[in-house]
Amino acid sequence: MPGEFELIERLCAGITLSKRTILGPGDDCAIIASRRSRMLVTIDSMVEGVHFRLGWGTPRELGRRALAVNLSDIAAMGGVPAFCVINLAVRRGIDAAFFDNMYRGLKAAARAAGVDVVGGNITRADQLAITIALLGDLPGAALRRDSARAGDEIFVTGTVGDAAAGLRILQGKLHAPVRARSFLVSRFLNPAARLDAGRALARIRPAPAAIDLSDGLLQDLGHIVERSGVGAEIDAQAVPLSPAYRAALGDDPSLALGGGEDYELLFCTSAGHRERDLARRLGLPVTRIGKIVKGRSVTVIGNRGASGGMRGFDQLRSRD
Repeated sequence: MPGEFELIERLCAGITLSKRTILGPGDDCAIIASRRSRMLVTIDSMVEGVHFRLGWGTPRELGRRALAVNLSDIAAMGGVPAFCVINLAVRRGIDAAFFDNMYRGLKAAARAAGVDVVGGNITRADQLAITIALLGDLPGAALRRDSARAGDEIFVTGTVGDAAAGLRILQGKLHAPVRARSFLVSRFLNPAARLDAGRALARIRPAPAAIDLSDGLLQDLGHIVERSGVGAEIDAQAVPLSPAYRAALGDDPSLALGGGEDYELLFCTSAGHRERDLARRLGLPVTRIGKIVKGRSVTVIGNRGASGGMRGFDQLRSRD
């Protein structure tokens, strides 16, 4: 393993910067061009033993995933990602080739999303950790958690529960047929931030309340309910489950309701929007799963025979 500054220079080699970046990696601060639009700021960490284990996937997948979870926050606000800085906490036993490959995945994800990697930091630690602070533009309306109103309908993109099932497969807690296993594990290791869908949602009037599904559908919907001062009813049988999920878990939606890591978008729009029209607008499958009601709680209906375990993930309380 090279020293700190040699590793920084090595990992920053080949980073492509746009004209928005005046000064990139190598100085005390990056210099970026001032923007006229409002800006979004988010930060997220992935810690070895908490969010991942090195044997679960490739270094490239880890690099892509580290950026994707931040990009998903920008998507959930209807924004456009622009710049990021990265902090690596490096432990003994990992060589420079690992970080070369991890950064190949991270750089590829940044290029695909139009993000400039403008700097970062490296420190020594007992566990590998990747922390990314990401800035984005908000050119239009914001998708906020506090704008849901009674009478709104609740929709979700894609299918949910796949990544949680994939995580349990990696942990040895769930067995699945080979084809289903491959799909579910990939959904955990290679999440997709729904950036285009988020921007499309921001063009709907009034702008929907929205959140990305990182900690579990019910728990994340609970944040909208709390911030908006409303209640919600969810039809468990309407929650979209993939064929791979059904092959591994049958029709029980509990893991889809309580698991996390899907990074799909859950949003609440005024009544009258059809699934087909929303799917065409967002470029993704969209499913209506419930409605916003008066009250302050989330109620699940039609969940007969479910196995429970729907609390969701909490950084300070959840355990493997």
